[in-house]
Amino acid sequence: MKLCINKLTFSYGPISILKDVEFEVGLGEVLSIVGPNGSGKSTLLKCINRILKTKHNTVLVDDQDTCKMNLKELSMLMGYVPQSSSSTFPFTVFDVVLMGRKPYIHWNISERDNEIVAEMLDYLGIGHLGMRHFNELSGGEQQKVIIARALAQQPQLMLLDEPTSSLDIKHQLEILCMLKSLAKSKERSVIVSMHDLNLASRFSDRMLMLKNGCVYALGTPEEVLTEKNIESVYGIKVNVSSSFVGKPQVTPVINEVDFFSNTKLTPVLEQKI
Repeated sequence: MKLCINKLTFSYGPISILKDVEFEVGLGEVLSIVGPNGSGKSTLLKCINRILKTKHNTVLVDDQDTCKMNLKELSMLMGYVPQSSSSTFPFTVFDVVLMGRKPYIHWNISERDNEIVAEMLDYLGIGHLGMRHFNELSGGEQQKVIIARALAQQPQLMLLDEPTSSLDIKHQLEILCMLKSLAKSKERSVIVSMHDLNLASRFSDRMLMLKNGCVYALGTPEEVLTEKNIESVYGIKVNVSSSFVGKPQVTPVINEVDFFSNTKLTPVLEQKI
């Protein structure tokens, strides 16, 4: 499978969010999307998944325009994990993951559907939670359930929007190791938006850096995570060294007191009550 994004542009009314974004993702590849808040990371994922509508021939899978696919075809092709998920209904974990089988269910739920749900739960190490209510779980457990739901669709492409943002370091590593393994052993393509540059560096084959809705840098972690690029995009000086696994490691170079004194918040805090 090959995903090709061709001059993708998107606006909310008069406000331009994405401008002529272009890149490709191949089978078994992990691509991370990085950039400051508001740079267009989440919007880009939603455009790829057609949650947000784009022009024809901007999102192509194996040279096929996804705008010409129906929702069932698209759901079999792409699995999407949003930033956060919640349910006001008392669904069990098993029921939530079973929702990922919707594109394949015609009238009745088949034995194979139930088997795939059980397999996905076991794959993520949460098989013991199957009969628990989703809302009773911790944030890390809920995130694994939502990923299991996306995997139950058996998609060729996984899209994940900041899947580790609210997780502790152990759960972050579990999720990212699983995604890396999924891409390599299951031959899936993975696109994941992230804020943590060091985690993105470690687990990505390539990185896409956005600035103001445009592609600022695209390439390997070594090509994208340079001191010059990060200072230009994030407005902060950093030191980039090599980590113990040989990937770029980013360390901010700041004096905390001087950095805080230059922020817009300082005059407000200095006001007398």
